[in-house]
Formats: sequence, structure tokens, C-alpha cells
Amino acid sequence: MRRVAKLSAACIATAALAMTATACGSTSSDNDTDSSSTGGGKGVKIGLAYDVGGRGDRSFNDSAARGADKAKGEFGGSIKELTAKSSDTPADREQRLSDLAQAGYNPIIAVGYTYAPAVDKVAKQFPKTSFGLIDAVVPGKNVDSITFTEEQGSYLAGVAAALKTKKDHVGFIGGVDSPLIKKFEAGYVQGVKDTNSKIKVDTQYLSHGSDTSGFASPDKGKQAAQGMLDNGADVVYSAAGSSGNGAIEAVNGVKGAWAIGVDSDQYQIPGLAKYKNSILTSMVKNVDVGVYDFVKSVKDGKPLTGTNTYSLEKEGVSLSTSGGFIDDIKAKLDAAKKKIVDGSVKVKTTP
Repeated sequence: MRRVAKLSAACIATAALAMTATACGSTSSDNDTDSSSTGGGKGVKIGLAYDVGGRGDRSFNDSAARGADKAKGEFGGSIKELTAKSSDTPADREQRLSDLAQAGYNPIIAVGYTYAPAVDKVAKQFPKTSFGLIDAVVPGKNVDSITFTEEQGSYLAGVAAALKTKKDHVGFIGGVDSPLIKKFEAGYVQGVKDTNSKIKVDTQYLSHGSDTSGFASPDKGKQAAQGMLDNGADVVYSAAGSSGNGAIEAVNGVKGAWAIGVDSDQYQIPGLAKYKNSILTSMVKNVDVGVYDFVKSVKDGKPLTGTNTYSLEKEGVSLSTSGGFIDDIKAKLDAAKKKIVDGSVKVKTTP
């Protein structure tokens, strides 16, 4: 009887979570295939609060999803997924995290810097729940701030772009004009200029401030990339979530042009297969590793806290080699990486 009562309570909590999520305007994607180990307390109940675009963005959110999927596959349990909308208010994000915590999900991963204020507030309300925050730093005894040196990986992307452009003209598309995406721009431009100072770099952001639609607007990404290509650029790097998919599509339509993907190895993404021969490389940001490490730490009873940074030296960021398109410049890329790792090159975090 005791076991049945526990299961009933869990069902009630999950139902309440679904209703509340709908009320606050978020989308919910269930992956609640509870294994028997969950009932015995051996599995993990992972709560994932995605940024706009959610699972299926072929980029940032998908990388987080891979980490959670790996953890669930190894430890058993369930994953509850909720996805932000571009119209979200801070209260919406707080409600999303609170819903997950109240329903018993632990750990909870907030995917994206926009969740920082919400994590700061909600983590204090649920001190026994472990919260992971991607791409921002929030203090707290139960918070793992998972950060990456995006500027270092983007520097290498800039080196690759400079070595591959035939027009001495490249471009950068940012999803949202924010400090995080400025790190991508800063590293990329520095990598380009350190390789060849004569190369022109166009930059464009798709949205600004609290408007996060630039991370989920492939049409805007396509339009921005097309404008750069029309203006003479032949390599375009996008740090724009699913909007970058539109940029890749635009580049694919121009002979001799290259796209540089971001976050995931986009050459390997099935949904982008028809464009893969235009994807020079991707600046891979191993969000999946950060998510997996965090979930494992909670499962082991020793939750990670504080700020944990995944750097170039630790393979937290890297360039993908799928397609073999950068094999001919590997020695120069390796040399650039060595200079960053040994400190002889300091990569900027602001343009």
C-alpha cells in the first residue's frame, strides 16, 4: 500500500505540472518513460527547462538533451521537458522551474543564460533540489553554474574561416545581442584578424535585449546570411540556435561558400543532411558533457556546485572535423589551439 501511495502522489504531481505549464504559456514535451528503477529510488528524475527552440533545434538545446538522454540511459529514471517561448516573462521562467521542483524532479537543468534570475530565486526556495544552470553564473549552495569558453572555440572557427575564404570577406550572425553571444563574436573576429588582418568581417544580430526570437527564427537567419553573401562574404559563422539552420540553408545555395555551425556538430545532424557539404566545420560546445556530469554528480550523492567551466584545454569546446573540410589546415588550427592553451594568445570575451 505504501508503494501505491507513492506512485499516486507522483502521478498527481506530474498532472499538476502539466496543467501549470500550459497555464504559463510554455510548451511541454514529455519523455516520462519511468523505469522500474525509478520506483525503487535508484533512477533519476531529470527536469529540463529548455531555452526557446527546445529539443529539436539541431544546436544548443539538442546538445543539452543528449547529455540528459545519456544519463537516463545509464541510470534509469525519467526526463520531464519544458520549453521556453520568445514571449516569456521572468515570472514564466520562475514558474517553470518551480513546477519541476514541486513535482519532485531532481536535478533540474535550466538551459540558457535567460534562466539566471529564475534559478537565483527558485533555488533558494527549494534548497534540497540541485539546479544546473547553463551559460550563466548564479551563487548558491545547490547550484552548479555550467559555463564554457565560447570565445576560445570561436577563435579557432575564425582561424578556419580566414584560411578558407577566397574573397577575404567573412560574416558572423548572432542570435541575440547579449554578453554571451558577444563572446562568440569576439573570439571569431580575433581569430580571423590574427590570421589575416586584411579580411573584412560583417556582423549582424537577429534580436536584441529581452527579445530572444533571434534564437528561433530560421527565416531571419537565412535572410541575414543571404545579405552577407550578396555583399561578398563567402564564409558565415552563426551563433544563433535554430536560426543558424536558415543561415546554413542560404550558404548552401551559393557555390564556393561555407557555413560554420555551432554548439552541435551540425554536419552530423540528420535534419541538415542535404546541406552538409556546405558546412565547413562546427564550433562544438559540449553542453551534453556538462549536463551529464551534473546529473551523475547528483546520482552519486555528491552534487556539483559553484562554477564549473569547460574550456578548450578540457575539450569543453572544439572544432568538428566531420566531412574532412578542414583536414588541410589541421596543423595551423592545432598551432592556434596550442597558443591558447599555453596562454601565449589571450582571447577576448568582448568585441
